[in-house]
Amino acid sequence: MSNKGEQELTPNEKDKFIEEDDKITLINVSGTCIYHTLWHLIYISIALPFIYSILSNAVDIPLLFADLHQKFINMVDAATIEKLEAGFKKLSEATDCKSLLKKYLTREVLDACKDKKTALGATLLDCIQSGVENLDSGVGIYAPDAESYTLFAPIFNPIIEDYHEGFKPTDKHPATDFGDTSTLVNVDPTGEFVVSTRVRCGRSLQGYAFNPCLTEANYKEMEEKVSAIFATFDGELKGKYHPLTGMDKATQQQLIDDHFLFKEGDRFLQAANACRYWPTGRGIYHNDAKTFLVWCNEEDHLRIISMQKGGDLKAVFERLVNAAKNIEAKLPFSRDDRLGFLTFCPTNLGTTIRASVHIALPKLAKDKKQLDDIAAKFNLQVRGTRGEHTESEGGVYDISNKRRMGLTEYQAVKEMQDGILEMIKMEKAAA
Repeated sequence: MSNKGEQELTPNEKDKFIEEDDKITLINVSGTCIYHTLWHLIYISIALPFIYSILSNAVDIPLLFADLHQKFINMVDAATIEKLEAGFKKLSEATDCKSLLKKYLTREVLDACKDKKTALGATLLDCIQSGVENLDSGVGIYAPDAESYTLFAPIFNPIIEDYHEGFKPTDKHPATDFGDTSTLVNVDPTGEFVVSTRVRCGRSLQGYAFNPCLTEANYKEMEEKVSAIFATFDGELKGKYHPLTGMDKATQQQLIDDHFLFKEGDRFLQAANACRYWPTGRGIYHNDAKTFLVWCNEEDHLRIISMQKGGDLKAVFERLVNAAKNIEAKLPFSRDDRLGFLTFCPTNLGTTIRASVHIALPKLAKDKKQLDDIAAKFNLQVRGTRGEHTESEGGVYDISNKRRMGLTEYQAVKEMQDGILEMIKMEKAAA
């Protein structure tokens, strides 16, 4: 019998009420379990060590909280992880992609790197996004900052070893050594074969990130610092700095005519976020004789270039060395004990030196195998007249040192010199 004022429930209504009550109870119990599980995880991972440290009287409270704060800052967000997974899938399914990134970005490597972030905020996505977007990339990876080379070593190390022909993770690049330049020569004193000689190197300023992590203020600050150094140049280095920002058309045309002007980056650099705030902080310095040139904040912070007509390699290299030392004395360069000088692209580490000549070898051009054999002997790269993927025009080739890592600056240039001298000797002897 029900109490007065209460209505008796039918058997069906009682069953329904009990069923609904069980569901509510189950939900409450499940929620409570999840809640306690989460708190248990937090307790185990954060609270327990914290309490233990206090009880053991071995904790620096401000330092501990700073460490916890930094760990939260360094967490890679879910959206970035999702893009990395999508990028990995895209590369895995791209059967025509031949990049070194695709070759070495395994599931194991991805899992080892995807949750990491450098002190400047760079993630693995910043490193590989160009290679994911451009499946025809040869390499497919860039370093957003200096720390990326060590933090993301599982992907950078095998790519560096592959590209630089055996520079292993246990190898160490030698100390900077420009050597005794008096042993270098004019490889073609009669001017019969060599059209022009060029030596360049890339440099990054210590204390600054590379392009993707630079702010607009960083670009302006770096330009201000290097242009102030250029203003102190004298002798054969004396010249003028031309900022891209606000450049008038007459100056622009003159730099184009001189083949000095660089353009905004190609699709590979664009995808790597290397062209932000363009043209802020970018510019070109050249000496009065137009035999010395510096690109400011193009692909790298600095591209230092020495060049002239003819084959006087000694003069060209000495000019480059003089300028590089002059700049470094006032603005230290970013250098790693193992990898040498650091730049945006892993293909350009170590010495970063590329010493090249445009040379006419019409007889050897008819026997390409002989030319290639000499190049292989002296570790030289043979390219067409207008660079990579072009043909030789009139038997003129662009020939340069191939090795950048594992040898000194002097050795890289001397190797090129010896190879060119051998080619000229064979050209003279050819029927």
